[in-house]
Amino acid sequence: MALRACGFIVFRRLASCVAPPDNIEFLLLQTSYGQHHWTPPKGHADPGEDDLTTALRETKEEAGLSAEDLQVIDGFLKELRYEVKGQPKEVLYWLAELRDPGTEVTLSDEHQNYRWARLEDACTLAQHKDMQDTLRAACRHLEARQEKQ
Repeated sequence: MALRACGFIVFRRLASCVAPPDNIEFLLLQTSYGQHHWTPPKGHADPGEDDLTTALRETKEEAGLSAEDLQVIDGFLKELRYEVKGQPKEVLYWLAELRDPGTEVTLSDEHQNYRWARLEDACTLAQHKDMQDTLRAACRHLEARQEKQ
């Protein structure tokens, strides 16, 4: 049985007159343990908790951003599968916009730093190809939504 985690790819828009990806910054958190890797906020479900509730709780715990701070973007859900210490792991990511780009991020003890980064910088920080692909897919999703408006 794979470990399951859920989280959000949180982004903010910098300027309304510029189209994605140039106006988008993604939130990445640097772990305070292990290799200090960078990821979006995510974590494991509590017993009886559904996936979206887990993502919201973990984002609040790890980054201090509540459901009221976020606007979940319809039509985006990515599942990543990989191994951690020889055990399979699944991570579900939704996409959410920070309603107020100036909202302060508050880290838990699980993280030592955070960064808002444009797509290519976020991909460099993330390092893992599956996360890089997910960030790029999020940008494509936002671009497609922009074109429809």
